[in-house]
Amino acid sequence: MSKISIKDMNLWYTDFQALKNINMEIQKNEITAFIGPSGCGKSTFLKSLNRMNDLVAGCRIEGELLLDGENFYADDFDVNMLRKRVGMVFQQPNPFPMSIYDNIAYGPRTHGIKDKKTLDEIVEKSLKGAAIWDEVKGNLNKSALSISGGQQQRICIARALAVEPEVLLMDEPTSALDPISTAKIEDLVQELKKDYTIVMVTHNMQQAARVSDKTAFFLTGEIIEMGDTKEIFSNPKDKRTEDYVSGRFG
Repeated sequence: MSKISIKDMNLWYTDFQALKNINMEIQKNEITAFIGPSGCGKSTFLKSLNRMNDLVAGCRIEGELLLDGENFYADDFDVNMLRKRVGMVFQQPNPFPMSIYDNIAYGPRTHGIKDKKTLDEIVEKSLKGAAIWDEVKGNLNKSALSISGGQQQRICIARALAVEPEVLLMDEPTSALDPISTAKIEDLVQELKKDYTIVMVTHNMQQAARVSDKTAFFLTGEIIEMGDTKEIFSNPKDKRTEDYVSGRFG
């Protein structure tokens, strides 16, 4: 069942066309990976899924982008509600310069939750959901900037989970992390897909092969091929996909 449907999407930055004729179905409770060389449009497309590109001057989008059948680029669609439903985790861990507790409680508070007991429950649930509760439960008042990069990234995932999104966008969430932290995030992502739809940009081909259900290969702003991850890696239909996944270019 499709969670997000993209039909005939084109995106420009002023005169430069960054995405061309994108058509895609992102299935509910699956992990969809975007692969492709740098500058091919993966992150641009990811950011368009919760309208982060609204913040870029000169960005213009055409086409139909639907979340549960609703056009989330319609003039009357509430962007704040979209970003609550479609959370984002960035490449570099970016916890706020405040305590671990306040990082997680930040989103719920901005959405009007003030009750301490409720916030305590959300913080615990979110940290458990991000598989970091046992590591930080005794230090919730500690600055989130004082823990390791891998832990910071899981705090950022917990912060995204705290507002109960339906979709989690991840822009190269492990590229700044060591192999042990990377493995923890990959295990976590597999666990999270039971409750969330996950879309992940990765430059790590093995990561896409390990964790995703579907893979889309981007090249120069176009989707060359998309399908089941096993098929894309073992039996790609397009020669360009084959060259990329076998390491012959990019």
